Amino acid sequence: MTHPASLSNKTPLGLMALILIQVICAIFFATDVISDFAESGMALSGRYHLIIESGATVSLCAAILLETRYFLYLLRRKAHLEKSASVATMAVFDIIESHFDAWQLTPSERDIAMFLVKGLGIAEIAKMRGSAEGTVKSHLNAIYRKSGTANRGELLSSIIDTLIEERPASP
Repeated sequence: MTHPASLSNKTPLGLMALILIQVICAIFFATDVISDFAESGMALSGRYHLIIESGATVSLCAAILLETRYFLYLLRRKAHLEKSASVATMAVFDIIESHFDAWQLTPSERDIAMFLVKGLGIAEIAKMRGSAEGTVKSHLNAIYRKSGTANRGELLSSIIDTLIEERPASP
């Protein structure tokens, strides 16, 4: 699974390339219109072709400007959403840490409790910490006792209840 933070460094190069190709085409068509206009002067013959070609070139330039403006808007929106997600992540982390503080968990218990919150099983936690499953179970019993819960579900529920209670009012 890709971590959301790793997506922030990616830029939509494909869209940027398309806009660049359109700019090159617009320059080509604009120089063609200018040269056609210079050749035909104000002669009535071929003028309709020149008008249509000029209109298409102006439309292409307008489309490039609108696409670029919308592209920049999307980049700003993406940055704003990433910042909001980061702030929300930190707020959730702070709430979890405040629970750990209130429960007076030891550093080892905090570590195991965080793995538990992240959804890891006992075997996975033991492997991550390089300890025996029995040691992890012992720490889990202490975590459940200190938090006043009986299992993972109750522990997560107590944390989630705090998140729901601290929900900001709707605008």
